[in-house]
Amino acid sequence: MEERKYLQTWKKYLPVIRLHLKRSLVAEQSFKLNITDFESAGDRGKSGYTFSLQVENGKVINNISSSAVARDLFEALRSDDTIKSMLLDKSIKISVGKTFLFSIKTSHISSYKSEPVPDSEIV
Repeated sequence: MEERKYLQTWKKYLPVIRLHLKRSLVAEQSFKLNITDFESAGDRGKSGYTFSLQVENGKVINNISSSAVARDLFEALRSDDTIKSMLLDKSIKISVGKTFLFSIKTSHISSYKSEPVPDSEIV
């Protein structure tokens, strides 16, 4: 398994990701990635560079083990203290499609935890 092939590429994009992550609190954000940045880091061939990364409260909640591109992106996000703090208390979906469009959709995780209603109170 290749290790950290795309980490440096993603680190180059961190300032842009940081900006779009902040804006994604208001509306879904997207921007175009440069395909040559990724092809020079490693050839994904037919498998491509597409992926979906779901993060809740700073932790990955979907399986990205088969995507080195997604794993390295998450590693880059965690290495940036500003982004790391932005990931807390939020549900974030990041995806990259075949056209190299990087999309970020963010929603807040509710801090309200409902108390279970005792059976005796259910009518």
